[in-house]
Amino acid sequence: MANSRLSCTQIWVKMYGYFARLCQRLWYFWCVTVKGFFVKKKEKQIPPAEVYFHKGKIVVLGQMLMNESLPIEKRAQAAKEIGLLAFTGGPPAGKFAAEYMKEVARLLQDEELAPNIKILLLQSVACWCYLNPFSQKRARSLQFIPILISFLEGSFESSTESEINSYLLLKFWTCYVLSVMTCNNSSYVKELKDHKNLKDCLQTMASMDWTGWPENFAQVLYYLIGFHKN
Repeated sequence: MANSRLSCTQIWVKMYGYFARLCQRLWYFWCVTVKGFFVKKKEKQIPPAEVYFHKGKIVVLGQMLMNESLPIEKRAQAAKEIGLLAFTGGPPAGKFAAEYMKEVARLLQDEELAPNIKILLLQSVACWCYLNPFSQKRARSLQFIPILISFLEGSFESSTESEINSYLLLKFWTCYVLSVMTCNNSSYVKELKDHKNLKDCLQTMASMDWTGWPENFAQVLYYLIGFHKN
């Protein structure tokens, strides 16, 4: 009985450590990636209260995203910037951005898109859903979970090392996005737990080299979902 209690305590301590590190890494993501996007030399930081500014920028970027005559990389970059604006603008900006996330979901399902383009789109989703229950709920209704699961469960054959590395990087980003969505969201935990193959996929991903990443997000997601309890 004592060993059982000790085991439970160790598991909870380990889970707490993962949650604490996840929060720290997300804050690092804000300071280094997001904040750096808006703060440039000789420019003032955009006041978060100016929601109307965020809306106007989102509309302009949304038009670029929806413009099929533009290069796909430029459209994907616009999607990423929409996500960043949604992140800094809070819930109101997140609602403005939601109008264009359907197109992001559609593009992510295009099997011909290169991994680097899909990663830009995933970065958009990560920013959009960061600590935003409305955006997380909206993303779920747009069927982002099946799309992301397909990235993790999919296989890729290539003799080119660069292509293999690009495909693995896409999976790494998928783990990160799912971690952002799942943190403090029980509905995501429940739905992801129903994907039986996901457990094995995350175990495989967790065993890979995550050097250069702030955290092994496959392992983080594994614990967030609760697969370690089975």
